Amino acid sequence: MSVLFVSGTGTEIGKTVTTAAVAAATLRRGRSVAVLKAAQTGLAVDEPGDAAEVGRLAGPVTLSELARFPEPLAPNTAARRAGMPAVRPQEIAEAAAKLAASHDLVLVEGAGGLLVRFDDEGNTLADAARMAGAPVLVVVEAGLGTLNTTALTALALRSHGLDSPGVVIGSWPAEPGLAARCNLADLPEAAGAPLLGAVPAGSGTLSPDAFRAAAPDWLAPELGGSGTFDPTRLGTQRPTAAG
Repeated sequence: MSVLFVSGTGTEIGKTVTTAAVAAATLRRGRSVAVLKAAQTGLAVDEPGDAAEVGRLAGPVTLSELARFPEPLAPNTAARRAGMPAVRPQEIAEAAAKLAASHDLVLVEGAGGLLVRFDDEGNTLADAARMAGAPVLVVVEAGLGTLNTTALTALALRSHGLDSPGVVIGSWPAEPGLAARCNLADLPEAAGAPLLGAVPAGSGTLSPDAFRAAAPDWLAPELGGSGTFDPTRLGTQRPTAAG
């Protein structure tokens, strides 16, 4: 798995921090990592974006950003309003392939959910992943409503002929409620794929050293984790940012 796309079931659910956790865990295994942000929206040219945040948290990774649009909108809408060229799925696939030639793992972070439009033809991150022949890791929410959005995303993945190694909870609460605890067992069924990690809420505020030390414990070995991640413990034991 030299190229892995990272998408979410929505916005603001921990996609960037999850990408950073996978990058950090992979680096600790001595493998090289590149991070490709397909389209950054809502930031000025001189502001640090999602790729820079991954680099800050994870460590020495190669960072690449294909396009940046100033308004916080879907990539296609943001490009159109800015009078700028849209990002085409073929551009994303080609950029990922180029990075994969010199890195052990390329993480391609999308914008929002899987089917957010990137251009006027209606192409999405799913189309880019299909062109790249790459699987899609899905970042999900912990609580009420996540089973529906996870199942819909899984359905979209299947309809595009895409594989997924699993799902990661992007922000696991320090004190999970009943719905979150029950979802630990139900999410794999909704996703049709295993639960491969849970990133504690607030992990993005850790110091880089603390983040890099803890990240492998948040993830299953399939994502470079240390092998200590056990979803059955999350419902009964308070997770901490130290692992």
